Amino acid sequence: MSTDLPTDGAPRMRADARRNREQILHAARQVFVDEGPDAPLDEIARRAGVGIATLYRRFPQRADLFRGVATEVLAALTEAAREAIADEGDPVEALRVFMHRALDLKLGSVMPLLLGRISLDEVLDGVGGDAVDPIDELLVRAQAAGQLRPDVVFGDITMMIMRLSRPLPGGGRVPEDDALAHRHLDVYVDGLRPSGSPRPTTMLSGPAVDAPAFKRLRERVLGDARADD
Repeated sequence: MSTDLPTDGAPRMRADARRNREQILHAARQVFVDEGPDAPLDEIARRAGVGIATLYRRFPQRADLFRGVATEVLAALTEAAREAIADEGDPVEALRVFMHRALDLKLGSVMPLLLGRISLDEVLDGVGGDAVDPIDELLVRAQAAGQLRPDVVFGDITMMIMRLSRPLPGGGRVPEDDALAHRHLDVYVDGLRPSGSPRPTTMLSGPAVDAPAFKRLRERVLGDARADD
């Protein structure tokens, strides 16, 4: 006889519901970045691979979806910072790994869109912790090891993540956008090293946009913009 229970005894649908919720939140985050917070919910359901009824069952009101996305982003940010603290290797490399993970969360794109529609307090209440403290601990630890400029402060870390996670002009028209942001983040993190530090050995990731490549990218973006007019 078949059973609806996996080996751990938990109802199978509980895992399915959790997976559906994660897919919806991930899709909503990307759709909000691409199309804004008033984007059609049908498009979110389509990208999540679920029916619109499933989306409404998980998030009856659009505000519920806003809170869900914001809470997921900040919870993932906090978890990434705590995991970086647990890394006992090079503290600057731990900071680098954290910043790359934070960049993938689209922090600077999605949070400004949502915080005007929901309160920060209710989001923080759902996170179960504030990312500020573990991020600051990462910074202080790297400075104590003499591997980070002493004049670097918390905002130099978080504000750069916010800036780099905002899309380039043209939004979704620039497929290299994410990879470029990660490349530029590596340049920035190496610049946080104190004077006299060994030459950085980090290989720059992402596409190298030299002058000819920039001209091609510019023309593509401008061409798409003209087509939309």
